[in-house]
Amino acid sequence: MTSESPQIHLVLGPPAAGKTTYARELAAHVGAILLDSDEVTERLIRAGLNLAGLDPDDRDSPAYKTAFREVVYETLFDLAKSHASRLPVVIAGPFTREGGEADWPGRLESRLGALPEFHYVWCHPDVRKERIKARGATRDLPKLADWENYVATCRESAPVFPHRWIDTSPNHSNSTSTGK
Repeated sequence: MTSESPQIHLVLGPPAAGKTTYARELAAHVGAILLDSDEVTERLIRAGLNLAGLDPDDRDSPAYKTAFREVVYETLFDLAKSHASRLPVVIAGPFTREGGEADWPGRLESRLGALPEFHYVWCHPDVRKERIKARGATRDLPKLADWENYVATCRESAPVFPHRWIDTSPNHSNSTSTGK
């Protein structure tokens, strides 16, 4: 173990903005372990939803959010904390509500033992819709079936705390830091 502060990067943004792709590249660049919310918890969520008699593809209903949202995030934070003392960690997930909470970075610093570097990944909703169609995941079908209502629930504004803005729109290679 080193006496250095753990290096933790948190990648957040709306579904299909390119969080996982960006997080994989970032993890490779900094030599980090990647903890993606979908990869880490997908099988357990599907099993839990099936056991509860709910749609295993649901990720947006109040029932899903009540039963799984906080547990998924806490699992990611537990894993990050247990690994960050040995190597850098990249956490990827939507963190929609948290992007609007000015005190979230401080709470995470207390929780993780280090202040994460935040990366907000975004692209236009029309691009995200096409990406969701292209990936063909059954868990995305409810989003596509009611796209206008779904996209209204996505956080389109930048986080209210300092972060790096990553725009993954086609023909747009922009990464900027903001000290909001």
